[in-house]
Amino acid sequence: GKSGSKIQSTPTKAGGDRYIPNRSTMQMEVANFLLTKENDPAEESPTKKEQQKAWAVNLNGFDVEEAKILRLSGKPQNAPEGYQNNLKVLYSQKMTPGSSRKNGRYIPSMPDRILDAPEIRNDYYLNLIDWSSQNFLAVALDNSVYLWNHTSGEIIQLLQMEHPDDYVSSVSWIKEGNYLAVGTSNAEVQLWDIQQQKRLRNMTSHSSRVGSLSWNSYILSSGARTGHIHHHDVRVAEHHVATLAGHTQEVCGLKWSLDGRYLASGGNDNLVNIWPCTQGDSGDFAPVQTFTQHQGAVKAVAWCPWQSNVLATGGGTSDRHIRIWNVCSGTCLSAVDAHSQVCSILWSTNYKEFISGHGFAQNQLVIWKYPTMAKVTELRGHTARVLNLTMSPDGATVASAAADETLRLWRCFEMDPIKKKEKEKANSAKSSIIHQGIR
Repeated sequence: GKSGSKIQSTPTKAGGDRYIPNRSTMQMEVANFLLTKENDPAEESPTKKEQQKAWAVNLNGFDVEEAKILRLSGKPQNAPEGYQNNLKVLYSQKMTPGSSRKNGRYIPSMPDRILDAPEIRNDYYLNLIDWSSQNFLAVALDNSVYLWNHTSGEIIQLLQMEHPDDYVSSVSWIKEGNYLAVGTSNAEVQLWDIQQQKRLRNMTSHSSRVGSLSWNSYILSSGARTGHIHHHDVRVAEHHVATLAGHTQEVCGLKWSLDGRYLASGGNDNLVNIWPCTQGDSGDFAPVQTFTQHQGAVKAVAWCPWQSNVLATGGGTSDRHIRIWNVCSGTCLSAVDAHSQVCSILWSTNYKEFISGHGFAQNQLVIWKYPTMAKVTELRGHTARVLNLTMSPDGATVASAAADETLRLWRCFEMDPIKKKEKEKANSAKSSIIHQGIR
């Protein structure tokens, strides 16, 4: 370089240059002693060796044998505690913790039970099965309704339509499970007492078949082929208390939210309407939200059990999408292409998941994670399109009714026994608090 310029020198690093070792760390005197010691042919007794080791530790603060620079035999030295080799991440053959993590719980791919459902109507717009809080599964088979007691296995024929051309088009249990509402093709809404196995009343206000039903306490809402929804107060003689006119075609999906604030309706006109529980100032009911994004009939409507303002909806053959909505803001939180007709959606009460039932081409059930919308698993077995889904009162089993004239019971939301006990404890604590409040 030019005169006057500084001469550059290699910066000194702690630990020395990678080619020239730092001698201060190598204990050269000890190495010299070991090399000369190896030329000494005299054999030492084990006692003498132990004595030398003790002296070495006292004098040097370390064992001379452990301080060899190159160790050609014996066990490899253990790495100090907390030491991590950065190259291990790059060259390790083992699976990384992320990929070796368990996939989660075991979900049986086969149904727990298969029941015959002869003459079940292969009609997308009808709602033909429902599972009560008292563990009775109601199934509409053409012009009859059967009850299957899941606890005992007993089967009861509850009713048969008087006219052979009439058929049952919908069934829905009241929350307490002691009354069953039945919609028919001749525009009736019947109410049945399960203990007595008797019809309590026959409510006629519609002019076409009643394909969907949903309860909100003592108010029973029914959706008809005309597109009208009627509210029935089942306690009074003049049962028809309101008409909701927001659909131009058949109402095939109908669900009250768990808190009873909103009624969601889906129709063959591809619309989803969200209705309030109370009338507006004009005395009429008007939807608080109308969602128009679906390109097919909307039969699958389901409220999230842990987020009261979140609704899942699914579209028919020309749409095939599952959409999640915030009904307060009116925003679509997420949408996923299911690649097949969506007939039904149920939210799990045991996991942050939901299950959907499908038609052409796979006729399968799909479990989805929420809110990621990742597919957990697919349940196959039906040989024709799935028509309806319903869930057992404990939330562990899903029943699917399909056009292959079978009902299949899938134990897909079985709880871990420890978690189950914790949940039962929490529920019993809640109920005891309620009882204390009443006293």
